[in-house]
Amino acid sequence: MKKLIIINGPNLNLLGKREPDIYGSSTFEDFFKELKNQFDSVSLDYFQSNVEGEIINKLHETGFSYDGIILNAAAYTHTSVGIGDAVKAIEAPVVEVHISNTFSREEFRHQSYISTNAKGVILGFGLQSYALAIQSFL
Repeated sequence: MKKLIIINGPNLNLLGKREPDIYGSSTFEDFFKELKNQFDSVSLDYFQSNVEGEIINKLHETGFSYDGIILNAAAYTHTSVGIGDAVKAIEAPVVEVHISNTFSREEFRHQSYISTNAKGVILGFGLQSYALAIQSFL
């Protein structure tokens, strides 16, 4: 059984409340239950933090014992050299995920410090971006 973790960054704890026209009206916790049902042959864990260092710590903690990491670093994608370095330092492959199409948004969102060390990047498919990322590990 594949062991995967979804790591979400800042403000993703507000899904369902925050800008529903971009991010939808479902909470991530509700969506995560759907993912676990949809991919019942996968051991799937979830972690969210608004704190950059906690995300780095979770990457270090899981990056040598999980089969894959699905990372939505949110705004830290565009600002955190530290998270990018953590992705480079670990053994588990990382798929970078974004709910919105970051290239259709502000120009600063076109830069990612994660992409160069990621197995792949999936963006713009709403919450289904996570399901596509899980499928990439199967």
